[in-house]
Amino acid sequence: QVQLVESGGGLVQAGGSLRLSCAPSGSIFSANAMGWYRQAPGKQRELVATITTSGNTNYADSVEGRFTISRDNDNAKNTVYLQMNSLKPEDTAVYYCNARRTAIFRYDYWGQGTQVTVSS
Repeated sequence: QVQLVESGGGLVQAGGSLRLSCAPSGSIFSANAMGWYRQAPGKQRELVATITTSGNTNYADSVEGRFTISRDNDNAKNTVYLQMNSLKPEDTAVYYCNARRTAIFRYDYWGQGTQVTVSS
């Protein structure tokens, strides 16, 4: 069973930056879209940002202008990053990576999550 492996989480002060990375543990067909979601204690999981194979991006209003999602130039690597700048305490959450393929050999993989904590 392929898993997505996230890295880069941690503790940072407000105003600081972190960079999350995500890659599959094995070989998978190219994802149509990859993204980052987050879940804070007591809240539902929410979308942070997504990116398609063609490079189209979508961001939650709360992170627009502060976070940047990017993808490895080689789509076959299915590696995605999230650069997080100007972090705020309300960004504190577990961040999950997602890879989705809607064509033949479809799949919907999730990572185990990585904790991001922003102190005030």
